[in-house]
Amino acid sequence: MIANSIFAASVIAIALSLYVVGELVFLAPYRDLILHRYGSTIAWFVALFFFNLCAVVLAVSRKLLLKDTGKKLAHVEKQLRTGSSISDELTKLIGE
Repeated sequence: MIANSIFAASVIAIALSLYVVGELVFLAPYRDLILHRYGSTIAWFVALFFFNLCAVVLAVSRKLLLKDTGKKLAHVEKQLRTGSSISDELTKLIGE
């Protein structure tokens, strides 16, 4: 799930960076000056933004994809303990 979140965050970050680069074409003559003075600040901002974007994507994916996991697991465990289970092998393993 973490790998999927990093992938989704990188796709979103690349899309946003391409949009920003397209909008800031008028700053092209000053590119060397901007990178020389503010390059490290921009790099820190991008790294922090990417980290936060990964956290948001992970939280949203956990909220949407792991919605009723606890209820589902409790239901399966109840079936396994009563004996009318999904699989007889699992019932035997839990019984031991």
